[in-house]
Formats: sequence, C-alpha cells, structure tokens
Amino acid sequence: MILPRYRIAASGIPGAGKGLFVDEDVDAGRIVTAPDAIDRTHSWAEILATPALAANQYAAARWFEDRYTVSPEWPDECYVNHSFEPTGIWHLGFIFAAKNLPQGTEITVDYRHLLPPDENESFNDGATGEKITGLSWQDSLALSTRALAALLG
Repeated sequence: MILPRYRIAASGIPGAGKGLFVDEDVDAGRIVTAPDAIDRTHSWAEILATPALAANQYAAARWFEDRYTVSPEWPDECYVNHSFEPTGIWHLGFIFAAKNLPQGTEITVDYRHLLPPDENESFNDGATGEKITGLSWQDSLALSTRALAALLG
C-alpha cells in the first residue's frame, strides 16, 4: 500500500517509463509504501524451478533472506524506479523516505536490495550506466539498517 497521496506519471529517469510521485510533502523517515496483500513468498530456487514463477521472474522482489514475492499484476508500487541515489530506503519490504520529499518527488529505491545476490538487472542504471547487481542478504540488511539508523537518529 502507498501511504501518502501519489500519482503515476512519466518518470524523469531515462528509459524508465512511468514512475511513482508523491502528491504531498513527505517527512524524512516516514513510510511511503508498506507490504499489503502479500499471500506468500518463494525461495529463489523455487522461482527458478517452477515454470509459472520463472516466467514472471522479472516481477520478483526480495523481502528478506532468500524469500521473494512475484507480482506480475503490477500494482502501483511497481512503478517505484531504481536509483543509486534513491529518494526511498528499501527495508524489509517497506520504503522509507530517505530525506524530506517535497510534493512531486519521484520515489526511487536501490534495486540491488530487491535482486538475488550477484544477479544483474536486465538494464543498467539510467543516470550512471552502471550495472545493477543484487546484494547479499547480509549486505542489504546492513546497508538499509545503517541508513535508517542514521536517518532516524
């Protein structure tokens, strides 16, 4: 679920298509999106071994450890785009505002947190051209925890 008022519109990121934009000011540390209607998670091995899940691998997102959701129906949360300098912090399936976000800010997260370890995204970062490669669970959790701790004091 997306907590602040928002809209879906053309992204400002080259090649990204549509993006999710907040339609109100959002304070740093506020939750922007929260898990909603998640009926189950799958291991990465299960996704690769199950034809129906493997066909929707592009719609998989890591929530914790080796557990992923697969959401090919593209709810509005799926319009959150990637950035190495994100406006949101992905932490255990929640997106927190990484700083004070004025109305009209596009919500982005670092996709390295959502990918399996060492897996490359099918596209490169729009701003830098760098590959987007999944972090280990330990690195993802440590980075997002430190970022939240620094933000929230």
